[in-house]
Amino acid sequence: MTDMKKMGIASFTARGKEAAIRLGALFQKEYEILFYYKDGKESLKEWCGRCFSQAEALIFVGACGIAVRTIAPFLQDKTRDPAVLVMDEAGKYVISLVSGHIGGANRLALRVSESLGAEPVITTATDVNGKFAVDVFARDNGLVIDSMKAAKEISAAVLRENRVYLYCEGKIKGKFPEELTLWEQRELPQEKEGAVIWISPFLPEKPKEDFQGTVLHLIPKAVSVGIGCRRGKSREEIQQTVLEAASLAGVMSGAFEQAASVDLKKGEPGILGFCQEWGLPYRTYSSEELSEVTGEFSSSAFVKEITGTDNVCERAALACAGSGGRLIQRKYAKNGVTAALAVREWSVDFGK
Repeated sequence: MTDMKKMGIASFTARGKEAAIRLGALFQKEYEILFYYKDGKESLKEWCGRCFSQAEALIFVGACGIAVRTIAPFLQDKTRDPAVLVMDEAGKYVISLVSGHIGGANRLALRVSESLGAEPVITTATDVNGKFAVDVFARDNGLVIDSMKAAKEISAAVLRENRVYLYCEGKIKGKFPEELTLWEQRELPQEKEGAVIWISPFLPEKPKEDFQGTVLHLIPKAVSVGIGCRRGKSREEIQQTVLEAASLAGVMSGAFEQAASVDLKKGEPGILGFCQEWGLPYRTYSSEELSEVTGEFSSSAFVKEITGTDNVCERAALACAGSGGRLIQRKYAKNGVTAALAVREWSVDFGK
């Protein structure tokens, strides 16, 4: 078994196979290569289906028509489809065909062209016009795109040269794009038109007159969820308490990064079920480790008697958030479950 990312490379002629081998050599240190050649035992359709379920990228060495007809039954949407490239067997052109931004096909096309001397063919509007691409930015910074519809509207606004504000709760690194206007208030602008890119685990505050333009939420996965509970609490009860705590804090659930508790709850089925449902890593700490976390916490003699520390959820959340983390929701208790939230330090980088 290998943990390497996978890439599919298909070829159909002897000359194409030579080009496919060159491509494989280019990526072999980063990807497990799934080759297809027409005289193999696996059909092209079977190979493509396997790649769409397992691989991050596919490269067809041959005609665009073959690639389009082959991938058509497997296409879903740009957030899930792998990058698909097409290169002619002579290596003159490399085309970014599918998932140019989120899937990374544009960058792969540029990399292939630089390495093999091919001409890149990229047709996405923001790239053609040399404009800021919000979906690429989100992908590069590990931000969750809350709405692809809003992301498209932001890109359209950028291309029309409309005003697009950007608010960021974290630190900003790199060269700020000239297409954007930095917005430093924690509430939306008071105007009827325009668009806002809102980068924060928190929902924006609304001014007296609601902003009428597009608001795209880009959510950093930076919030740790501390959980305490009585034995036997269900996944549903734990989820309800956590989501209510998040609502009180104005935190979007897409910002959840991990969950934590005391070692005594390492095998608690309800917490494990919640973490599995939300795809969250689950960390536990000894009572000694939690007691060493510094800060002001809601203290309980009963909790200390049972667990060895005076507070589980707040201390666990803050321990999980690491150095520089801060509590953003103190203990919220309901039906034998407690939850608290902490956010770690995070930043975004616009690059050079």
